[in-house]
Amino acid sequence: MRKRGEYGVLMLAFGFLLMFTVVASNYYMIAYKQAYVSTAAERSLLTVRADDSQGTIFDRNMKPLCNAGVRYEAIAVPRALDRSKTEPYAVDREVFNEAFDRGEPFVFECRSDTPQSDALTVFSVPVRYGESQSAQHVLGYISDGTGASGIECAYERILRGEGGENSVVYSVDGFGRVMIGDGKSVTRSSAADRGVVTTLDRDIQLICEKAGSAIPKGAVVVSEVKTGDILAMASFPQFTAEGIGEALDDPASPLINRCLYSYGVGSVFKLVTACEAIEEDKGDIVYDCKGSINVSGQNFNCHRLDGHGKQTMSRAMTNSCNTYFISLSQMLDTARFRSRAHELGFGRENYLCSGIIGSAGVLPTVRELRVPAELANFSFGQGRLTATPLQINRFTCTIANGGIMPSLRLIKGLTADGSEVSGEKKPQTERVMDARTAGLLRQMMTAAVRDNRESNARSEIVSVGAKTSTAQTGRFGKDGEELCHAWITGFFPADEPEYAVTVLVEDGGYGNKAAAPVFREIAERVTLLRR
Repeated sequence: MRKRGEYGVLMLAFGFLLMFTVVASNYYMIAYKQAYVSTAAERSLLTVRADDSQGTIFDRNMKPLCNAGVRYEAIAVPRALDRSKTEPYAVDREVFNEAFDRGEPFVFECRSDTPQSDALTVFSVPVRYGESQSAQHVLGYISDGTGASGIECAYERILRGEGGENSVVYSVDGFGRVMIGDGKSVTRSSAADRGVVTTLDRDIQLICEKAGSAIPKGAVVVSEVKTGDILAMASFPQFTAEGIGEALDDPASPLINRCLYSYGVGSVFKLVTACEAIEEDKGDIVYDCKGSINVSGQNFNCHRLDGHGKQTMSRAMTNSCNTYFISLSQMLDTARFRSRAHELGFGRENYLCSGIIGSAGVLPTVRELRVPAELANFSFGQGRLTATPLQINRFTCTIANGGIMPSLRLIKGLTADGSEVSGEKKPQTERVMDARTAGLLRQMMTAAVRDNRESNARSEIVSVGAKTSTAQTGRFGKDGEELCHAWITGFFPADEPEYAVTVLVEDGGYGNKAAAPVFREIAERVTLLRR
């Protein structure tokens, strides 16, 4: 009986163990199924994204400088599409078929007339840069989805912030298959409506790029005389956003924005010398140019070796007589002369926006100018003096604007809708020159073109005032000739100036030969554009 009792207890324990095992197994299956349901829930929505849209960089008239074109992308669900009916709408059919065969939802570039359905959603996506993109140096470029230079870099957060997504959200079953007919959620970006508004004028920018297309290396700046708003800023050679690698290897350094770099100035600086002389009541000096002048034992030649003869200030400006201005500088207060140049923008940076800053260049110190030969060089823009096209253009605005110097401006403000500008600041100006002095300089610049039959800046369409330069560099070409930078800066119309134009041709030779024709073409084409 004892053995039977022990056997009964053993059987009872075994029964409890079996029941526990069954209950535990049921709990495990419930937990497993719950995990499976959770996983399925996580996969119940599938998001497929087309290319994102980005903010736009606009000109002053709200014309897009980028995002000007558009291409079309479709999000397709293969198992719910008729391949033979959809394939003809694909831009690249081979790519389309490869993606279609994989069976998963995919994105392909399509035609604008692609019909939409539950299984096919079409998006219009702005094309960032066109084939003949303008203002590339100002806009900059994008690398790995991030702005790498120019406005693209300076306003990265504005141009590539939230709201750029183009996507479709589908419902999927437990196996991840899209459930057509169960609805879809489409997100279409309006990012292209927002962005940065510049002071550039797209039409004038294109004029400058075409007029300067033959410049091997150089720059063109056009600004509004009264406000200092930059209407065009072109650097040569140009580059494309798709050809960055080639540009990096190009010895001509096309990625450099030459509008921001400083160069030897040459005879354009004679306007500063004249300005200080007039302010010191020495504007009526007459000098007899004999072709050279001796300064403390060192001879300085005029470009006309037999001399210009007797020169008034106006005639000396027209003839670009070096010896006149060297002689004139010896009569000036050196400290005031140097201070005047600084007040007129030389030796000072031009900040346009983050990453787009014009160099300060080199403005000799008063101590350096105490050396007679250095002062002589300074008087006609040679020696250590360097300046950027931006600085020369701003100085030109000052003369044309009656002695009131504007701050150069590139960024007008921001826009949220591609229509209204927010955050715009008023133009900043300051008087740095007496109105009478500015008027006399304007007359000299007008006469320098009007009274010079050999001037290539003269136009039958519009009156202009301008001054050319041929700035020596101290470097020599393969032919043994010294390399010189060719400059011209001026304004038009001459009687009521609206535009200031500065042209630099790096190592271009004579200003009248290399730079003046470009200046004239810009002045004429802008005048015709505004009629």
